Amino acid sequence: MSKNFNPNPSSGAVYGLGLIGAAVYFISHATGFWMGVLGFLKAIVWPAFLIYEAMKHLNM
Repeated sequence: MSKNFNPNPSSGAVYGLGLIGAAVYFISHATGFWMGVLGFLKAIVWPAFLIYEAMKHLNM
């Protein structure tokens, strides 16, 4: 029997708060309905944008 073990459960809370903040940011800057939908989709994958920009900045 396998147990679902998360050694750092607070990381889910941080991701959740980041998701809400990113959704508010992207949707508030949307110019129309479909741009708001795109903003919500961007909010779901915001960590990927963050890592990509960090690696680009660090020339990796």
